[in-house]
Amino acid sequence: MRRRRLALGASVVAIAVVAGCAAPGDPVTVTSPGATAVNDIPPSSATSSSSVGTTAPTALSPEAALAWSQLRALPVKGRAPKTGYSRAQFGQAWSDDVNVDDGHNGCDTRNDILRRDLIDIVLKPGTRGCVVLSGTLHDPYTDKTIGFTRGAETSSAVQIDHVVALSDAWQKGAQQLTPQQRIDFANDPRNLQATDGPTNQKKRNGDAATWLPPNRTYRCTYASRQIAVKTAYHLWVTPAERDALARILGTCSVQP
Repeated sequence: MRRRRLALGASVVAIAVVAGCAAPGDPVTVTSPGATAVNDIPPSSATSSSSVGTTAPTALSPEAALAWSQLRALPVKGRAPKTGYSRAQFGQAWSDDVNVDDGHNGCDTRNDILRRDLIDIVLKPGTRGCVVLSGTLHDPYTDKTIGFTRGAETSSAVQIDHVVALSDAWQKGAQQLTPQQRIDFANDPRNLQATDGPTNQKKRNGDAATWLPPNRTYRCTYASRQIAVKTAYHLWVTPAERDALARILGTCSVQP
């Protein structure tokens, strides 16, 4: 069984896990799905508009057709200076105090994503079903199957990627978001994906013009997720990024 992929929607982070509090018991093996939510955020002040053609490529999948229309509406602008950027601008890492899906559920965001993206998971007793001790990731970025085991020497095998990297977002409109909106952005499940650690390290803060998943069959979904996240948070794209996203979407035809 493969994990459920998000149709919507890099800071590099290793998977450390945080325990909650509850009555002790034996490890529990479960599979937990996730969902998505929508934020109400004012539009970016970027004024130039996308020059993506008005006619979408023929026979696009529904996912790609939606992404194409969203891409056409995204502002196009150069990168803003990185001045003032730090991880702290996006709040405490993996905060549960957020206004997005799974927020305020008593579990940190990284464990929420592990439970969503891994299968055959074992949960730590006494954490109210929060902390993932082990599981298996069918990684969409690489198409590899990766085992996850919680521990100082092993957790980094599976990392959580920000689909739209925090630094990239900072330079394309996130400076104009409120502090709470930036915290929401950093913990929004639409913008998070468990993936192979070394692959996440290679991505760093790349956008679609500079980095794409090695697994070509996932690129349509990846591009659609980036566009959806930038649409939701009213961020912009650079000309090169827009063109790269349009090229990807042009390959996303309905399979016969």
